[in-house]
Amino acid sequence: MRVLLVSPTGEPDSDHALAALTFLHHELHRCRLSTQELLRAPDCDVVILDATRDLGAAAIAHERLTTVGIEVPLLITLSEGGMAAASADWRAGDVVLATAGPAEIEARLRLLTSRDAPEDEIAQPLTVGALTIDEASYTVRIGGRPLDLTYKEFELLKFLAEHPGRVFTRAQLLQDVWGYDYYGGTRTVDVHVRRLRAKLGADFEKSIGTVRNVGYRFAPEAAHAEDGDDAGDDGGENE
Repeated sequence: MRVLLVSPTGEPDSDHALAALTFLHHELHRCRLSTQELLRAPDCDVVILDATRDLGAAAIAHERLTTVGIEVPLLITLSEGGMAAASADWRAGDVVLATAGPAEIEARLRLLTSRDAPEDEIAQPLTVGALTIDEASYTVRIGGRPLDLTYKEFELLKFLAEHPGRVFTRAQLLQDVWGYDYYGGTRTVDVHVRRLRAKLGADFEKSIGTVRNVGYRFAPEAAHAEDGDDAGDDGGENE
């Protein structure tokens, strides 16, 4: 996703907003909220306006963006106090606290951009047997029963299911799912896999297979196997 981060000064007023964005897999550009700079800005899929210290910027942003031909969803970051002044007159797609973490900002960006996307561009649910992964609503269901997954558990399952049979090392999963060198190291992948298997239950836990001394793979056929190797256990976590 191409994200244009706009602020009154050209530099974000909130370190939290910038820090959260740097953790995500997006093409990020910055510019000042001026007609001249917006005209030179690269194409983008969404604009994030940092109005943490300048609510006046929130009031004029939509008009200024449309004047220069930037007609994409607008997400405005605000301070706690600024939330009380949020107005429909701003014509923003959404507002978020500047202290929001990467997971919340990512979810809001996905929902915001999919809301305005043509129907044929919206990601269709991925179905494997009774397992359905719906990126548009960030839900996973087994036979119609919703699973209570965390954001990273959902991302991990979706990523593996999109590459059935392919083996990923823990380091690759950290890079592709977490998007940065997580301070907890590759052990965090094992922890998330263990929790995810527990939530998938007996019928689907083996669909996340352990390849010893390597990593993990999505094995849809294992969900219905009567017996198998030990892909569904946690043996790979102590390698």
